Amino acid sequence: MTENNSSYYGNYNLKPANVPIQFTQEQVEEYIKCSQDPNYFIEKYIKIVNVDKGLVPFQMYDFQKNIVQTIHDNRFTIAKLPRQSGKSTTVVSYILYYILFNPSVNVAILANKQAVARDLLAKIKTAYEYLPKWIQQGVGEWNKGSIILENGSKVVASATSSSAIRGGSYNLILLDEFAFVPPGIAEEFFSSAYPTISSGTTTKVVIVSTPKGLNMYYKLWVEAEEKRNEFVPIEVHWSDIPGRDAKWKEQQIRNTSEEQFKQEFECDFIGSSDTLISAHKLKSLTFRSPIYKDNNGLKVYEEPLSNHSYIMTVDSSRGNHLDYHAFVVVDITKVPYKVVATFRNNEMSPMVYPNAIYPVAKKFNDAYVLVEINDIGGQVADLLYNELEYDNVLLTSVRGRKGQTLDGGFGASESQLGIRTTKAVKRLGCSLLKSFVEDDKLIFTDYDIIQELVSFVLKNHSYEADVGHNDDLVMCLVLFCWLSTQNYFKDLANLDIRKQVFDEKLRQLEDDLTPFGFIETGLDPDVEIDSEGTGWTLADPYG
Repeated sequence: MTENNSSYYGNYNLKPANVPIQFTQEQVEEYIKCSQDPNYFIEKYIKIVNVDKGLVPFQMYDFQKNIVQTIHDNRFTIAKLPRQSGKSTTVVSYILYYILFNPSVNVAILANKQAVARDLLAKIKTAYEYLPKWIQQGVGEWNKGSIILENGSKVVASATSSSAIRGGSYNLILLDEFAFVPPGIAEEFFSSAYPTISSGTTTKVVIVSTPKGLNMYYKLWVEAEEKRNEFVPIEVHWSDIPGRDAKWKEQQIRNTSEEQFKQEFECDFIGSSDTLISAHKLKSLTFRSPIYKDNNGLKVYEEPLSNHSYIMTVDSSRGNHLDYHAFVVVDITKVPYKVVATFRNNEMSPMVYPNAIYPVAKKFNDAYVLVEINDIGGQVADLLYNELEYDNVLLTSVRGRKGQTLDGGFGASESQLGIRTTKAVKRLGCSLLKSFVEDDKLIFTDYDIIQELVSFVLKNHSYEADVGHNDDLVMCLVLFCWLSTQNYFKDLANLDIRKQVFDEKLRQLEDDLTPFGFIETGLDPDVEIDSEGTGWTLADPYG
């Protein structure tokens, strides 16, 4: 069998294994040159399918060459690119180079869907078929989900999941459109796959995606920008792609929407305009690593201080891997309030949950605990108060038109442990949460809280988690904000935050209305004129 008439199962574009090739001196030199320069190899020998022109040589843009070189020179690469920028074609071209010129390497192509991963593998196979046979490796296997070459190198394609590459050893892993991997799966994947990734000294991880919310991809991207991890960030703007200008942008917005353009082409992480917290504020929120973290879901950001007061708000679930048990611990000693610890777990039994609450509440100076008692929460509050004998469980009672009010740790016979989240409680809590966060009256650096806030959107005249997301930690903050309106809270915190917010707003208004000269009001002299000469006095709802 010779190079000219050899075929792999009838495909004459593929060279089967064990077919000898007689190299010319020119081919040897060319082979060496290709092995040393991936960009040279890609531009000279790889062909791609263009939607307008069909099969054409891959003429790379400058940003695509930069992506290839960055992947080649570094172990960890994360790229943020707009839609239709040729990102997948660029990365799979490098993978083809990688398996051709590196013997016995294993590559995994993982995407949010298996069909997408196999489509990327198909691009590698198409480019491979149009290589000169003298530069090809013989084909050992050529399947829909994998290929194996004669030099021992292998590529597999699969959906991103916690078990996708478990038990294997891989030299290069591509995570395509990682921002679109469903919530939870991305985190599970990293916890199961990272030991495989980090086991070598030359292994590579390439993450490529268009942003979609503040998820695991966002977390890795921010940490890369701030040099808190080893990933090298690459960002491409839509204007870096030839042919895309202001006129093109206007056309895209007309055909879709400005919000969609921001996410898919401006690479804006915040996709929804219906979030409780403004998009501008959400973008400015930053997260950091806790000083302590355990395997059950507890994260501590500050150690308790002896002269500080703390409140814990608690949300409960049935522990069936859907909604989460969650609580937040807030330092209420001074404004801004500060979230100093969080907990989130969707596996723990509700009967065990009080045992997770108790030691944390004790550690934070016997923090006052407000438990949400809808559904299973009533049992959690009862076990915490009666079985574990934790005295600082807050009580509420219904006071007619006033609705639920906080009674503290003691109350009348009609008092109940915890609070029932009604529409009125949620409406007031959400309103204050928006004000507290946007005015920097409530500070937190927890990644999970920020992630939940991004997907906490308006639906049917109320705010709740978007489809496929959770809002358990956010609801703990909603309860805390409601609690801050109660008279008993003012005794605990020794301040009235609403009065402070009002006074600050009033000072800002007075600054904006600084008078000058003399003003003739024309009003009856018996009418009281305020000091600014405006003819009206701003009512103080708290005084």
